[in-house]
Amino acid sequence: MRAAMWEARAVDGRGAELLGWARERLLPALAGASRLELLSAPGDRVLVIAWWPEGVQPGAPVEPPAELLARPVHRWSFRSEYVVSEQPAESDR
Repeated sequence: MRAAMWEARAVDGRGAELLGWARERLLPALAGASRLELLSAPGDRVLVIAWWPEGVQPGAPVEPPAELLARPVHRWSFRSEYVVSEQPAESDR
């Protein structure tokens, strides 16, 4: 399994807008991923992790509007080497 991470930092105070954009535009553009996670972090940062089956080469994701970004988007690709999975906590269900 392969993973791709996409991380962007919004202009101060616009993190909610960037998160909304990612939910509405980026996640649908990554259709076909085996798993998607959308996360937010302090500093108006938004992170998406997408898992792809081996051999699938995803296209470049859509770019957020430049006026939302404090800096260029960062992207990384990874290969999964080892996974430990637990039952999700009751609050996560």
